[in-house]
Amino acid sequence: MTQTKKSVREIALEILESVEKNQSYSNLMLNNMINKYQLSSADSGLLTEISYGTIQRKNTLDYYLKPFLKNPKKTMSWVLNLLRLSVYQMVYLDKVPDHAIIYEAVEISKKRGHKGIVSMVNGILRNIQRSGVPSLEDIQDPAERLAVSTSHPLWLVQRWINQYGYEKTALMCELNLSAPLQTARVNVKKISRSELLPILREEGFYVEKSEVLPEAIVCLRGNLAHSESYKLGYLSIQDESSMLVAHALGAEGNDAVLDCCAAPGGKTAHIAEGLTTGQVYALDLHEHKVKLIKQQAERLALRNIKTIVTDSRKAGDHFSKEGFDRILVDAPCSGLGVMRRKPDVKYTKTKDDIMKLATIQEQLLEAAAPLLKKGGRLIYSTCTVDREENDYIASAFLEKHPEFEKDTELPERLPEAIRDKAEEYKLQVFPQDLGSDGFFIASFRKKVL
Repeated sequence: MTQTKKSVREIALEILESVEKNQSYSNLMLNNMINKYQLSSADSGLLTEISYGTIQRKNTLDYYLKPFLKNPKKTMSWVLNLLRLSVYQMVYLDKVPDHAIIYEAVEISKKRGHKGIVSMVNGILRNIQRSGVPSLEDIQDPAERLAVSTSHPLWLVQRWINQYGYEKTALMCELNLSAPLQTARVNVKKISRSELLPILREEGFYVEKSEVLPEAIVCLRGNLAHSESYKLGYLSIQDESSMLVAHALGAEGNDAVLDCCAAPGGKTAHIAEGLTTGQVYALDLHEHKVKLIKQQAERLALRNIKTIVTDSRKAGDHFSKEGFDRILVDAPCSGLGVMRRKPDVKYTKTKDDIMKLATIQEQLLEAAAPLLKKGGRLIYSTCTVDREENDYIASAFLEKHPEFEKDTELPERLPEAIRDKAEEYKLQVFPQDLGSDGFFIASFRKKVL
């Protein structure tokens, strides 16, 4: 059934509404809408730009709108999102003239609202066109100015400044506003990177080799998930920071590996690709998520992955003690390192979430510890940059478990380009370090004696 023809801006408004009202993931909503309305690549690009851009800069846009909006709390959410969407285009995009943006906003408000709303939308946008938006320089407090200008919650900016200082926080906040490049991992069991690059270029993709990882490629144009090479299992879409985990784990040969909280299976597959006769046991709490791991394994022709639907905190119910050579606990976290991909994360997470997650992270490590062989390696990783979920969890684990020690050989297993970022047994990657996701890795070794 063909869909009713909608303009790109109407579809963008639909995405913004769903993200705000239903806590939908912006990246999933965007893909669904592109498929639903069968958009051309040009329209898909515009939709991505204005949807992501508006979500990325929501707090900044609200600051710009504030002097022109009498009762923001009483304004219907779709009207507010339409205004945000329009102001985003007026301030940050220069291809479409203001009068065309205002005209489209008025037409959308005619379809969705009454005359009063049409008049309000038209009036506010024309006022902004005439007088311009308020200056961010008027904000006196540096933390607040940084929070508003980069559209991050003030509590989070203050927290990062306390943890890492103003300069590092500012760099991180600025980079979080930029779109990440797509990166992919070559399935070295099937093909080498040097063989795959010309094949992808022949398919029409603009790709180059990663300067960080020997098995990674960077895509400058196109979506590699739609490539023939993806279907054939030659590659997997994965961020470079995430790929560092398999290097840190260092599983090889006949190793028995436990991967806790494994879905959707990117790290599981990467580990499995590095083994010869070894096995990876991948656990996840939800059946539909375990299905994703199985699909990955099938596509990549990896027969050394076994999946189990279970809470990883109950891993001891499924396995005997000291049965694994390597264990990965890639724990659920606040996701504050992946804001460039999921900009909605910064508006939904709270301090309480971080505290609750820290408790779960400790419980997962508790459950995994007895299952590791003496001399074995345990990796703890998260895609966040918050110390409470990272350094504090790692230190607390060592304090509670004298049978474990810091694995100071971690830097040696990491690719050369990243080694200097590692400190002793830990690695904290910030988004500005590699242009990749923010990520944390800690490596522990179970003492032999």
